Amino acid sequence: MTIRLICILFSIIAVLSANSYSDKSLSGYSNSKILELKKSPDFTITGNGSDKNWTKTEWLDIPLRTLPGKSLTTKVKALYSQTGIYFLFNCQDKKLTATMNADFMDLWKEDAVEVFLWTDQDSPVYFEYEISPLNHELPILISNNKGDLVRWQPFHYDADRKTRHATAVQGGEMKSNANVAVWTAEFFIPYKLLRPLNNIQPQSGTRWRANFYRVDYDNGEANWSWQLTAKSFHEYETFGTLLFD
Repeated sequence: MTIRLICILFSIIAVLSANSYSDKSLSGYSNSKILELKKSPDFTITGNGSDKNWTKTEWLDIPLRTLPGKSLTTKVKALYSQTGIYFLFNCQDKKLTATMNADFMDLWKEDAVEVFLWTDQDSPVYFEYEISPLNHELPILISNNKGDLVRWQPFHYDADRKTRHATAVQGGEMKSNANVAVWTAEFFIPYKLLRPLNNIQPQSGTRWRANFYRVDYDNGEANWSWQLTAKSFHEYETFGTLLFD
């Protein structure tokens, strides 16, 4: 067998392996495009999801889309209340690749989880929330007119417009480059922060489009997403649906 033929065979195997991780029908993962949200009273954010209200809902596994993170799992829970929406992420990890030490930084360039909320399909404007293992956040509104992204940060970001968030780790310390087994992120997004988006006070039967993501940099860049996107996390037409119970 020639060296050229061997190289071709290895290339084919690599492509097939990559496709097996980016396919929506990954074994063990739900192909559902709808996530039903249970209603809950407001509760305290701890970072580890210890509040009893989280027992009202099940974990949603987030499929891995790229090879480097193949041994790590990601899952999320979500609830909503009269005042806002709650999220809880559980991320298996080996190292906290996170050095940024302030909010409103480019958190997606290091380990982070992200939520995208598109509340009104008549307008190409949506909300993005990112949080790092070190508990730094990035909340922004995004206008996405055919791929032309314009981002806005909240002004006078305090009082009842401000998120509540916390993170926790297992198997290590919460510090840059620490070896860990799991990190969790728990956060609350008040509806008032979503202004001026439309349809931001959900009732039973309300539907929002949404997606969940994770990025990790232990060994190259690994990506997880609830709904598969082709080139960018900002492909809002591919988002799944949150159905408020």
